[in-house]
Amino acid sequence: MKFFKKIFSSEKKETLDKGLEKSKTSFFSKLGKAVAGKSKVDDDVLDNLEEVLVSSDVGVKTTVKIIDRIEARVAKDKYLGTDELNVILREEIAALLSETTVGEATDYSIPTVANKPYVLMVVGVNGVGKTTTIGKLAYQFKKQGLKVVLGAADTFRAAAIEQLQVWADRVDVPIIKQEMGSDPASVAFDTLNAAVAQDADVVIIDTAGRLHNKINLMNELTKVKRVMQKVVDHSPHDVLLVLDGSTGQNAFEQAKQFTAATEVTSLAVTKLDGTAKGGVVIGISDQFQIPVKYIGVGEGVEDLQVFNKYEFVDSFFK
Repeated sequence: MKFFKKIFSSEKKETLDKGLEKSKTSFFSKLGKAVAGKSKVDDDVLDNLEEVLVSSDVGVKTTVKIIDRIEARVAKDKYLGTDELNVILREEIAALLSETTVGEATDYSIPTVANKPYVLMVVGVNGVGKTTTIGKLAYQFKKQGLKVVLGAADTFRAAAIEQLQVWADRVDVPIIKQEMGSDPASVAFDTLNAAVAQDADVVIIDTAGRLHNKINLMNELTKVKRVMQKVVDHSPHDVLLVLDGSTGQNAFEQAKQFTAATEVTSLAVTKLDGTAKGGVVIGISDQFQIPVKYIGVGEGVEDLQVFNKYEFVDSFFK
């Protein structure tokens, strides 16, 4: 297929290859056992492959779709050798992911909006890498020549405000904050007013990292949105949910909770370099039909990458 004919940028691709090394090694170890002693893709191989995909955190629904696609290939081609399985998997997973294209990012640029600034609201539970993701995005946006302002609206933990301040200092962008326990909507309101006064291009608002009951979460995020819209029409322009890829199926559950509580328009999946659960990106991208915009494949400030499905699948099956 044409998906893998393109040449990827070498430095970024090397980082991605390295970041997915644990996931790839684990997957192919399982795949090797699944096809051991078999020369042909038959029902036994497909059953074993299904188990490999599910245990690699691809998710049951997405696994069934992949198996169905491979069964169709087997029926069409009559005979498929197990030595071809790697290529077939790569092609079918890439084809599956290509069906989720709306809202995908191709770089760190931001869409043009009628009234500046472009407002990005970031949601996610504590510990998923939310603050780090915000800091790295601020760095990338600033590198594009954009003027960035951060808003510390996760006011329920002093550590959250302090961590965002560290990133603001590191990246050298202004931050608007209040005392711990302040109204998050008030912080968001102040941040947008300050950003408008400073003629900023981008605002990134951090929000509370608590998965309390959905009604409270919904009310809180709705209030933050409503207040922001008093300052900037149609804001936030993007609601980015940050998920920890190393938690595997728990990341699916968090995605379910947050998409039920608020309108999530994009995803970032972090910590993929330290886990063998990289398959979760495939399942989340497919199941939620919300574009994965960014993936975290390392600790460095440059290691938050714009997600490219073809690069990802190429690295996973390399």
